[in-house]
Amino acid sequence: MSSEEAAPGGLPLDDELAVVAARMSGLLLSRETVDSVLELIVSLAGTTITAASGVGVTLIDGDGDFVTTSASGPLVREADALQYELGEGPCLAALRDCSPQRIDDVAAERRWTRWCAAVAGSGLRSVVTAPMVTGEGCHGAIKLYATAPGAFGPSDEHALVRFADRAAVLVANARAYERASRFSAQFKETLRDRDLITMAKGFLMGRDGLDEETAFDRLLALARADGGSPAETAAQLVAPRER
Repeated sequence: MSSEEAAPGGLPLDDELAVVAARMSGLLLSRETVDSVLELIVSLAGTTITAASGVGVTLIDGDGDFVTTSASGPLVREADALQYELGEGPCLAALRDCSPQRIDDVAAERRWTRWCAAVAGSGLRSVVTAPMVTGEGCHGAIKLYATAPGAFGPSDEHALVRFADRAAVLVANARAYERASRFSAQFKETLRDRDLITMAKGFLMGRDGLDEETAFDRLLALARADGGSPAETAAQLVAPRER
């Protein structure tokens, strides 16, 4: 269904996005990653705006680099790779300016001339892209590529903006969950290491008649001699007791 056919105040995928949002709790509980969410986003975008020959998402990673994820085909990956290589293009502009960008025909476009010239040979002719922004900042952008000129009109652009707004929330939620899971795992590992070190100190105190501080110094000396961490050395010391 084309967004040109949608009512002015409505978006054809509102119901679909509501279903995806409702499923987010299930995704999180099953520990699905951001990529799983993006696969849903790309699938819905391609189904909703049928003029698109390719759909993809560019994410900004933790180092500030651009990464194409969930691309629907080589057209998307090649066009995106050229943007990253040349440092220009509609998707990068959408990310930089936090505003949607549309090209009706790369053959006539006067912005991003190097990128337009580079992709013209691949058959790409028109583009629309919108940033995915929440209060935490810009997470990336979703883009639609087409092999026909003038494939996307103002209502397609408006639909993609509203779509990106909803998609941004899903991506932000998934990323927040991943961060929480990672920190939780690190916290558990820290507690485990602390407990191992405590047990190892007790073992040395009992075996060698040491006080707590001297036992800890002994553990550090053993770790340095072994070339491992205090927790690894502690695990070796207490392992026989555990068996």
